[in-house]
Amino acid sequence: MFVDRVVVTVEAGTGGSGCTSFRREHRVPMGGPDGGDGGRGGDVIIRGDSNLATLLDYTYRDRWVAERGEHGMGSNKTGRSGKDVILPVPPGTIVRDTRTGEILAEILTGGQEAIVAKGGRGGKGNSFFATATHQSPREWQPGEEGEARTLELELKLIADVGLVGQPNAGKSTLLSVISAATPRIADYPFTTLSPNLGVVQLSDHRTFVVADIPGIIEGAHQGKGLGLQFLRHIERTRLLAFLIPIDAMEWQEEYDQLRREIAAYSPELSERPHCVVFTKLDLYGEEYTPAIRTDDAFGVFSISAAGRQGLDELLAAWWTELLRLKENTSSSPATSVLP
Repeated sequence: MFVDRVVVTVEAGTGGSGCTSFRREHRVPMGGPDGGDGGRGGDVIIRGDSNLATLLDYTYRDRWVAERGEHGMGSNKTGRSGKDVILPVPPGTIVRDTRTGEILAEILTGGQEAIVAKGGRGGKGNSFFATATHQSPREWQPGEEGEARTLELELKLIADVGLVGQPNAGKSTLLSVISAATPRIADYPFTTLSPNLGVVQLSDHRTFVVADIPGIIEGAHQGKGLGLQFLRHIERTRLLAFLIPIDAMEWQEEYDQLRREIAAYSPELSERPHCVVFTKLDLYGEEYTPAIRTDDAFGVFSISAAGRQGLDELLAAWWTELLRLKENTSSSPATSVLP
């Protein structure tokens, strides 16, 4: 089951309180204060885990509490700090405070960590307050409370190429042929109910990631169909491929509609490099590329995923464009392809 948005409550640990204590030793009648400090409360940490692809685990448990720090003890012993709580999430997860709307962290890689709730500081024991004029202090500090937040975790898949098209445009079939992914494929609309990722392997150990997004229909940016629910998953793609079945006939109208939906959802996303891919070429019976006005597309291709036609040219064009984007990004530090 694919889950890409959850709400969880987290609470960092409270710090331990300081201790009031005085030394009691044989032949040391005035030992003085020796109360230790309290331990620090545990933090709540979000950590990227490349083995995860969904937030499903957080639908079973939505409250996480870190361990509190232990109280200080005599003989100037500091209490033990509380253990941290680590929440693993898939790369591409945004962490947002539901009360303020502030984005607390954006986890983009496996192993990346961010503290989303800090543990409370431990209180001082009475030895801390001892001075030359105040040699028998009985003061101590309670531990500070840990931060408590309600968080929204939102997953946005990270891919190099995003496949965009209407239902039954052939996106899942293409992904299954060019990668090891096994999306569900059928001859009726909305077969794909959740995004799928596939790794494309070319020669010389060259690889890139392709995302298959559920079908986009007119009005998707307003919540019609499945579009609005999953359009967020192409926000981090480097380039877009608009798939149009060659038997649709109204090619220009379908292309323009897809472009409008993307622009209505995110003007920034509509400016990403894109190409047009006519699918199901085997239905036409011969090699044919329809005439279409594509504005700034970097290419127009005709393929048959089932018949393995035109795939080498398409994958080579994607790789060339990805290399160009990488070079432009490295030469312009202020510019970032991935948000």
